[in-house]
Amino acid sequence: MTRCLAAAGCEVTLLLKTRVGNERLTAPLDGAPGVTLRRPYEESLLDDLGPRGLTPEQAVALITRLDSERRFDLVVLRGRRTAAVAAHTDALAGRLWTCVTDVPQTATGLTSAVVSELTDIAVASRLLLCPTEELRGFLESSVPAACGKSVLFPPVVVPPPEGAVGPGTPRTPLRIVYTGGFAPRWNTLEMTGLPAALGRRGVPAELHVIGDGIHRDPAEWAKRMGRALEDTPDLVRHGGRPHEEALRLAAQCDVGLSWRAPEADTDLELAAKVPEFGALGLPVVLNRTPMHEELLGPDYPLYAGEDLDSVADALVLATDPQTYRSAAQRCADASGRFTLERAVERLRGHLRLALPPAPGGVAPERPLKVVIAGHDLTFFTGLAEHLMALPGLEVRLDEWEALHTHDQYRSRELAAWADVVVCEWCGPNALFYARHKRAGQRLLVRLHRFELHTEWPRKLDIEKVDAIVCTSPYYADLTRERAGWPADRVAVLPNWVDVDQLDRPKLPGAQHTLGMIGIAPSRKRIDRGLDVLAELRRRDPRYTLAVKTKQPWDYWWVWNRPEEREYYERAYRRIQRSELLADGVVFDPYGPDVAVWLRRVGFVLSTSDDESFHLAPAECAASGGIPAVLAWPGADTIYSRRWIHEDTGAMADAIHSIVTEGRFDAVRAAARDEIAAKYSLRRVRGLWTDLIISGGFPEPVRPDGTVPAIR
Repeated sequence: MTRCLAAAGCEVTLLLKTRVGNERLTAPLDGAPGVTLRRPYEESLLDDLGPRGLTPEQAVALITRLDSERRFDLVVLRGRRTAAVAAHTDALAGRLWTCVTDVPQTATGLTSAVVSELTDIAVASRLLLCPTEELRGFLESSVPAACGKSVLFPPVVVPPPEGAVGPGTPRTPLRIVYTGGFAPRWNTLEMTGLPAALGRRGVPAELHVIGDGIHRDPAEWAKRMGRALEDTPDLVRHGGRPHEEALRLAAQCDVGLSWRAPEADTDLELAAKVPEFGALGLPVVLNRTPMHEELLGPDYPLYAGEDLDSVADALVLATDPQTYRSAAQRCADASGRFTLERAVERLRGHLRLALPPAPGGVAPERPLKVVIAGHDLTFFTGLAEHLMALPGLEVRLDEWEALHTHDQYRSRELAAWADVVVCEWCGPNALFYARHKRAGQRLLVRLHRFELHTEWPRKLDIEKVDAIVCTSPYYADLTRERAGWPADRVAVLPNWVDVDQLDRPKLPGAQHTLGMIGIAPSRKRIDRGLDVLAELRRRDPRYTLAVKTKQPWDYWWVWNRPEEREYYERAYRRIQRSELLADGVVFDPYGPDVAVWLRRVGFVLSTSDDESFHLAPAECAASGGIPAVLAWPGADTIYSRRWIHEDTGAMADAIHSIVTEGRFDAVRAAARDEIAAKYSLRRVRGLWTDLIISGGFPEPVRPDGTVPAIR
């Protein structure tokens, strides 16, 4: 991490936890450009240092002290206990980048106390760095506060030393190499039996082990492990070595070993040694798990089972030159995902997100003062976070408790303070800030669908408003027509889609899974979604419909209406009684883990009577799926015609032809590219930034998908 941050252009201070006993880990960093090592024991940075290193409380106290001397832009932490302490340190909040490495990886391990602690960490962190997609999904599904903050930071494979390259073909005796610590979970005691097992199969072999850390629990196991390292014939013990030297030693062997106990098969982290061996040109013998199959393919030849004999059999296969070369190439290709260069580029992207450059038109010494006001800022959060991070802008929130409830004294103070006010929703908040608008101040109001059916637009003094922002050209026209506002006062800025967060690998079977997000009120028309599903299941029973939603009875204003209740009772009875539908519909709980949920969804349906934008199909496209939209009014001003269908029969026909004709991958790639170009969070942030700073109105995205410049 230190090397990556330095290569990404950061000045890095690395705080060491304990006294340096040897220089294996620190030597490559000592004196490296852009890197400063702080040694608490050698520098006597604290008076009460214990023999086992800094406690989490001491570490956070020391970080806070160093931060007061020279402010850090970000603080990268590894370790849940330390992160939990830092999460309650106000001085560091919002600057924490927490490496998620010691999270319980089972549902039983996630007790309420652990979830509460992880929630605190997520809330205080700017980013949560997850080593695998599997761990990121597990975290987001369990800790809602982690959604939108969790990003991938896989293990990093540093470039091998010059000349450290595997043999390219198996040799006699076969040299097997294991690197790392020794523990029951890693089958290190069992693997000492490999030379003998291979000898019984007529394959001379040596087991080379590099490392010196023996887990002491249980004590009897530790004694047996120590004796095996000392007494096993054809076992070569190299002990602990500096990383570069360990790589050179491993490259002199033939096959890498990453065989673990069965209970480790469900681990959500990837052993770094797997891509590391691949970078050296060595094939690896390892357990068959979904994670390893995704990395190396289900047909990789050197998967092992639970017992020692299965490992020995895989190693016998590795003695075949053709099998050896194929497996080595597969591992080398996989290691390309974990290079230092890729990690640096990934960090640069995160740094641009967290620390954006100052936009044109502002002066950091005289920041533009911006207020964002509204009763529900859910749809504005991604924009607000970006605006708060921009140098040259000072942003304050006026969060109303409800449509008509707010702290009037605070709102008046903010109205007097702000240069620009952004009202999310054209409701009482917009009326309040229009009444209190100062000369020279600019007022921007974002209008959603439901306000058009209220009295607030009619009461709003449009002469006090510099721009009414709508999310689609259709609703912009409807707003001008119903409110009678001047055409040049209404702008179109689309909803945003966090393409980077949503772009995740699809799970097997996604092409047969339809999705709907939110089915209340009845105008969302789940009945039409059931029509599509029924038609598809007549052709192929593998089609299913996943519905991620609150239930209609969770909304009092829906369930108290007799016609709404009757509609849902009728739809749910249909699901229960239909042979086509009874086993084909799954209801998933409402929550922010949409990116995880979309991994198993290939098509998201938009079957509503009407929508102002309908974000769900765009999110599906960003996730690598395909939008399926009925022709509700204005749909063609948001989505291109290729995703729009005249009726449910045409929608079902289109979905089935894409799947059966093998076009799923090509069509979903086109959908993702289109949505990323039109509605990416990065683009929409830029449009809003320009509107707030300079008042520049963007032109709407054209129906053919082309993106005009801002005028």
